[in-house]
Amino acid sequence: MTTTLRPTGPLRQTDDGGKSRSYEVCVNSRPVGTIEIATDPGFGHTAGTVRALRIDEPDRRRGRATVAALAAEEVLRGWGCGQVTASVPADALAALRMLESLGYVERSRNMDKELPPDPPALPRDVAGRPMNGPEYQAWEALAVENYARNWIDRGTPPEQARAKAESSHRELLPDGLATPGAALHVLVHDGSVVGHVWVAPREVRPGRPGSYVYDVAVTEGLRGKGYGRALMLHAEGIALAAGSELLGLHVFAGNTPAIRLYESLGYEATHHNFFKPLL
Repeated sequence: MTTTLRPTGPLRQTDDGGKSRSYEVCVNSRPVGTIEIATDPGFGHTAGTVRALRIDEPDRRRGRATVAALAAEEVLRGWGCGQVTASVPADALAALRMLESLGYVERSRNMDKELPPDPPALPRDVAGRPMNGPEYQAWEALAVENYARNWIDRGTPPEQARAKAESSHRELLPDGLATPGAALHVLVHDGSVVGHVWVAPREVRPGRPGSYVYDVAVTEGLRGKGYGRALMLHAEGIALAAGSELLGLHVFAGNTPAIRLYESLGYEATHHNFFKPLL
């Protein structure tokens, strides 16, 4: 039997060069599922993404999804893409195994937590407060480069990584500290800043608004002293003050200390995000 992709409509193109297209997955011309692919606006038009892949129940566990994914990669190569990304729900074990068997590597994961009704208490020797102007300027000077570096270290070409970092900050903080809803705070111990956290409103799950931790870090040289946990507790207080009941975040794969911290605080993975070079 031959598994192929059959377009369900014309190639869709945006003014800035983006592409997307939906296909039926067919076995000997018989539809058995669907797949949608596109270029990834977060990384530029040389990065592709599998937006959705579904195989009908009677045809599952027969390799249809694997062949469809490989066929989609060939289409993306034809579009000039040098890599492909895919995001899989944490409980989709078969899809996770398939991607790993095809050479996809986990780049990051999304996690979230249902918040308690009352804000948690911070350790007595630390306190959180909003950033001031000079602190924001110092943070902003490093934030974009650090974010880009995280993507570069995980296989993203430098030009794409920096473009993603710059566009994300322009979109999320158009007015800097005055951006509506954005809370950029520092954690202080004995009068000195020991870390920072950035929290803002966002749809954390489909149809479920909440707050999101966009950036959190302990000052270099001060890690391992419990400040990371205090920052995340402070983030919960910020989210609750904004009326949120759900707090989400994104963590890069390989950042084991952060993942362990989040899990110890009650966060659970919702999606695993993979990538694969298209050689």
